[in-house]
Amino acid sequence: MTRWLTLVPLAILVALALMFGLHSLGRDPEVKPRTLIGQPMPDLTLADMVDGQPRRLADLAKDGPILVNFYASWCGPCKVEHPQLMALKAQGVRIVGIDYKDIPPMGSPAAARAMIASLGDPFSAKLADANGRAGIDFGITGVPETFVIGRDGKIVDKHVSAVMPADAERLAALLR
Repeated sequence: MTRWLTLVPLAILVALALMFGLHSLGRDPEVKPRTLIGQPMPDLTLADMVDGQPRRLADLAKDGPILVNFYASWCGPCKVEHPQLMALKAQGVRIVGIDYKDIPPMGSPAAARAMIASLGDPFSAKLADANGRAGIDFGITGVPETFVIGRDGKIVDKHVSAVMPADAERLAALLR
């Protein structure tokens, strides 16, 4: 009887593994949360990366639609998307950059400024999200992520991953 009792934890472990395995087979790994689309963007005040002064994100969006781009100096895909952000800026698109968790040991505000200095500055404003709170409020799952904010301050669209040329065209069209 005691020998059978020693097998109970193993049977429970196998049952749990099967349950989680079967559950994950029915899930789409490409699903990207889009719950904030159609909602007002979070009302955030973040430090400006240039002068350290608090800037309210809603004030930056009051003059018309913008892109809000979460990036970091330690993020490889952020560097890949950078030419597309520069191209959007050249088309007159206003982009607010939010430097996400650029803190030691992975990065630093100085590293973020150096990255922008070397690759070009596509941002009309650069804000710091050192503790990641803005990322949580926007519901990001990582960087880079880009949000289209409409004239009314509502989130129109969310792009997860690096912005590539076709993505840049689609995002620019949504801002018109």
